[in-house]
Amino acid sequence: MVSYVYRFEKVLTIREQEKNETEMAYKESVRSFEEVATKLYDLLKKKEDLIAFQQDRLTVGSSIDEIHHYARFIDSLEKTIADVQQKVIKARAKMNWHEDKLLEKNLEVRKFEKMREKDFKLFQQEQDRIESLFLDEISLLTYNKREIR
Repeated sequence: MVSYVYRFEKVLTIREQEKNETEMAYKESVRSFEEVATKLYDLLKKKEDLIAFQQDRLTVGSSIDEIHHYARFIDSLEKTIADVQQKVIKARAKMNWHEDKLLEKNLEVRKFEKMREKDFKLFQQEQDRIESLFLDEISLLTYNKREIR
C-alpha cells in the first residue's frame, strides 16, 4: 500500500515554527506589559498612601519644610507616574500587535491543516477505489478460472 505524503508538509512545518515563535514573542510582550503595569500600580498606590500620610500629618500639625518636602516628593512621583503610564501604553500596543500577529499565524496554520485533512480524505478515497478495482479484478479472475475448469 502507498503511504500518504502531504505535498505542503514543509510549508506547514515552517508555518507552525513561525506560529510558535510568534506565540513566544506574544507571551514575552504580555510579561513585559504586566511588569510595567504592576510598576504603575505600585507607584499610584505609593502616591495614594503618601497623600493619606500627608493629610494625617496636617491634622496633627507639621512644619512648612515638611509640607514642602512632601509636595516636592509627590510632584516627583507624579512625573514618574506619567513616564510609566507612557510605558504602559507602549507595552499594551506592543502586546496587542503581537496578539494580532499570533491570530494571523494561527489562521495560516489552521488553513494548511484543513487542506491536509481534505487532501488525506481524497488520498484515502483514491486508495479505496484502487483497492476496490483490485478486488474486482481478483474476483473476475477467480470467476473466469472456475468457468474454464
